[in-house]
Amino acid sequence: MKILMVCLGNICRSPLAEGILQNKVKQQQLDWWVDSAGTGAYHVGEQPDPRSRAVAQKHGIDINMQRARQFTAADLEKFDFIFAMDRSNYRNILALATTPKQKEKVHLILEFTGAAEQNVPDPYWDDNGFEQVYQMLDKACSRLLKIVEEKVS
Repeated sequence: MKILMVCLGNICRSPLAEGILQNKVKQQQLDWWVDSAGTGAYHVGEQPDPRSRAVAQKHGIDINMQRARQFTAADLEKFDFIFAMDRSNYRNILALATTPKQKEKVHLILEFTGAAEQNVPDPYWDDNGFEQVYQMLDKACSRLLKIVEEKVS
């Protein structure tokens, strides 16, 4: 199973989502590959934001080895599921999709949580938002892990 997490710059939300899901996959000894990307090229090659790294570390997850990369049309073929952090990135991903099969792979990460809100807020401009984003993504990753397992079983 190949899963891609996508936000705007690939330094705040999607690296956290990648780290959280990788941790859960490892704990369950699943043969999944989890990656992340950004729809923008603003931070290509950079480590995740220090605040994302700190909140991940606080929860026992190390995301220091990650490097930002830009989402490409090839990702629509390479991955089984692509999870966007918000509607803007969701639309940007779908704009690159050329087939119904590619479009079916793309989801909002919070759509599986039952939450009324479908967007994970971008904490880049709010030092205090990283813990909230971590908690949202942790819940979403737990839920989507179960749902993806059910779909492939």
